Amino acid sequence: MGIVITNGRIINPATGLDSIADLRISGDRVERIAGRIEAEEEDQVIDAAGCFVMPGFVDLHVHLREPGQTDKETIETGSMAAARGGVTTLVAMPNTKPVADSPEIIDLVTEKAKACGMTHVLQAGSITRGMEGKELSDLGGMLEKGIRAISEDGKSVMDSGLLREAMEIAADANIPVLAHCEDIRLVQGGVMNKGKRSGELEVPGISNAVENIIEARDIMLAEETGASLHLCHCSTKESYDLIRDAKAKGIRVSGEVCPHHFTLTEDDIPSSDDSNYKMNPPLRSRQDRDALIKGLSDGTFEVISTDHAPHTKEEKEKDFLHAPFGIVGLETSASLTYTQLVKKGYLTPMMMAEKMSYNPAKILHIDRGDISEGKIADVVIFDPNTSYVVDPEDFYSKGHNTPFAGWTLDGVVRTTILDGRIVYTRTSEEA
Repeated sequence: MGIVITNGRIINPATGLDSIADLRISGDRVERIAGRIEAEEEDQVIDAAGCFVMPGFVDLHVHLREPGQTDKETIETGSMAAARGGVTTLVAMPNTKPVADSPEIIDLVTEKAKACGMTHVLQAGSITRGMEGKELSDLGGMLEKGIRAISEDGKSVMDSGLLREAMEIAADANIPVLAHCEDIRLVQGGVMNKGKRSGELEVPGISNAVENIIEARDIMLAEETGASLHLCHCSTKESYDLIRDAKAKGIRVSGEVCPHHFTLTEDDIPSSDDSNYKMNPPLRSRQDRDALIKGLSDGTFEVISTDHAPHTKEEKEKDFLHAPFGIVGLETSASLTYTQLVKKGYLTPMMMAEKMSYNPAKILHIDRGDISEGKIADVVIFDPNTSYVVDPEDFYSKGHNTPFAGWTLDGVVRTTILDGRIVYTRTSEEA
């Protein structure tokens, strides 16, 4: 039995295709794309009229919490949330308990994700053992297990010599270094952007320099080692200039922006009691937000990722000073991207597919983000004509910590197809 998707607007950045057409899936592959495809008797037919048919989204930045913190999220619940959000491949960050710093942990996550079968989970290997910043993890052993990236996300490797050594290994293996850029010595207890709003709320702030100093250092090390550097959750206007200038010099650097950073600013924080607005890096100024949007529009930032970071309700009921950093994003990312960027003219639908699928797949060097004939059938059907109200209680994720509760967003994922199998279909109750 195959699947025939009819009447959809097929958007495929790999080939530049943007056309109303039909697409047939046979087995785990895209078999044919044509103006009209006659379905066979046993085929399942999906009418995608008015919808975008895109390559499944690839999220470079997700915290699945397992192993260790399964009260916050599990591989299963995170995979379900990913499927609902149209994400068919995700990179899991290594700051689990225990840290993903060994071949054994890589195997554990890989096997659990396969058993779940809702999305492709690529576990990133921790750069240092235990994420303690003192010695390198077993990078060779984890590379043998097929890791596609290394990261210390949640913190920076403050030992520049140690990071340079890791970058040299990553360069030889041709995998990216996913960098969380934060000079921990400059944070000094900060919990939100250092600016007018932090003064009004009387809470310590985090300056742009906390991020920018490490970004500049990591870019220099990438130039020296030839490593592919990907800057996670860029939040400052200076990051735009740093990445643009690095690219002009031919340095292998890319950057991502998260939906909360291109949507919200520090001025949106209602009070120091609502820690659903607390994330790291923090919500910045309007000038920073505008620079991020500009960078997404002109290609300086190639990727939109979520930094999906679930926490328990009890943790997030604490105030800004005491709650953990982080919000969830897998189930709202596509809608926020369409509402905030596509509808407002900053991105075209093709650019949305590039930044959420094709570009991150290229950074990982994986054969995804392309729904040409013969390619793996990881497909998302996105309906731009349906609006909905965000209800965290309806999330598949265990985490309900979002600042977007009650927001009306445009655009929903109708269907997610993984390896030619339908893994999510939006129900009438969700519509």
